[in-house]
Amino acid sequence: MVKVIFSLFVILLSLNSYALSKISASVDKNPVVVNESLILTVVADDNIDNNALDTSALLKDFIVGRTSVSSQTSMVNFKTTRTTRWTTVLIPRTPGELVIPAFLIDGLASQPITVKALAASDATASSQQDLFITTDASATDIYVQQQITLKVKLHFSTELKRGSLTEPTLAGANIIQIGKDNESENIINGKRYRIIERIYAISPQQSGTVTLKSPVFSGEIIMPSTRRSNFLSFADTKPVSVVGDDITLTVKAIPEQVSGTWLPSELLALHQEWQPEPNQFKVGDPITRTITLTAAGLSEAQLPKLTMTVPQGLKVYPDQDELHTGLNNERLVSQKVVNFAIVASQPGEYQLPEITIPWWNTITNKAEIAKVASQKITILPNPDVTQPPVAAIPNNEIERPTNTAPVVQTVIVQETSLWPWVFLPLWLLTLLAWFISAKRPFAKKSSQAKNSNSVNSTYLELMAACKQNNGEAALTQLIPWARSQSTSTADAELLTTLDALHSHFNDQAFSSALIELQQSYYGKAPDQWLGSNLLQAIQNLHKKDHKAVSSSDMSINP
Repeated sequence: MVKVIFSLFVILLSLNSYALSKISASVDKNPVVVNESLILTVVADDNIDNNALDTSALLKDFIVGRTSVSSQTSMVNFKTTRTTRWTTVLIPRTPGELVIPAFLIDGLASQPITVKALAASDATASSQQDLFITTDASATDIYVQQQITLKVKLHFSTELKRGSLTEPTLAGANIIQIGKDNESENIINGKRYRIIERIYAISPQQSGTVTLKSPVFSGEIIMPSTRRSNFLSFADTKPVSVVGDDITLTVKAIPEQVSGTWLPSELLALHQEWQPEPNQFKVGDPITRTITLTAAGLSEAQLPKLTMTVPQGLKVYPDQDELHTGLNNERLVSQKVVNFAIVASQPGEYQLPEITIPWWNTITNKAEIAKVASQKITILPNPDVTQPPVAAIPNNEIERPTNTAPVVQTVIVQETSLWPWVFLPLWLLTLLAWFISAKRPFAKKSSQAKNSNSVNSTYLELMAACKQNNGEAALTQLIPWARSQSTSTADAELLTTLDALHSHFNDQAFSSALIELQQSYYGKAPDQWLGSNLLQAIQNLHKKDHKAVSSSDMSINP
């Protein structure tokens, strides 16, 4: 009987201990600065379901962060107590007196809390902020697809344990980070802050009035009271969140008078450079014309393709585009550089047409055209390059030998004799010998003309590859060029590999340049190849070959 009474007594005590009797709510600081976080703690003196707390009423005046839930059970002098604790991070949206409403759980309610939210410009707020974000846009009144920069600075005077900074958000916009984070320190209102700066490039794709949402920082800070605790203890941390001010952008549509490619920019310019100087151009020598397009407020992907047309008699070989992006006076500047290698096959004067790019000036709100003016260049004869024939022989005009066939008189012999049958083969052999001798000079001339054309074609293409530092093209053209230089068919057929070129030319400068080219592409540590050494060596070989050919042409046939 005693045991039964004791058991009932314990059960009654347990029931009384587990009954929910109180709900309390509190904040860790009051007043608080707008866009800076505070911690709301709600405690129930019983074991309650984790989802019993409804925070949806807070969304009107606060940005509601993560909510963590913990339960605890303790027993002191046979008395068992249980508590459920909710911790929520809140960020006030606007300055003023904001009310955290009462929370209702199982019929019990907490007391409402009035929070005073201070503006960031308030003198009291500036002296008590430990963590805040500032945002600065390069422009707010822009055109669609116009690129602006957003500078975000995270200031903190406390020790951070961990944290992360989100990207700014804008519906339908292209947003990329430029460069890496920059760290610095500064004293603001007598308090020292560490500053992390991040810059974004933002390009709206839709017109209208839009809101650029500031990044949000969420993390944990180490509490000052435990920062200097002994090394065996664990420092207490507190969750924090902070957000910067949103920015309203006015995005204007593309003007109706604009047609073609839409390039909104504060400044767009074209520039050209020549190498060598324009008064030093010669036939066969590669000429480099560099066109540079610079634009402020445009990304690399928005820059148009640069093309160049040349008149007949010139060949152009564009190099791969070089793209660069950077900041200049807090403005995003993109640049495209293209090298055009030009090779002339005939001397004379050539008119290069102008290069134009239409764009829209966002400062003056007017359409403008960036251009490189048309230019006349003079190509001088090059004594080191054999010129191809000026004109081809028409198909209906066939050269005929100047020698005339000998007149052969036929004597008819009436009487039957064996002598005609003896002289007939001799006469046929004489006629065949005359025909071969008559054709040989013209075949030789035709062969020389054909070989001259081949030499010019392969030589010019090889020179262009060296001038453009295009090692792959140079490797492809070396063997055809070497074969065209050979004086006999048997020697040309032996030139099938690059190694065979060393013994064929027996030139130290050429061999060194060839080894340098092979090592840059096939070595253990491939590197960027420069074609200047190979260019000079080939030009020297071509000069020697040209002099040898000129000397042989001056010889008199016996």
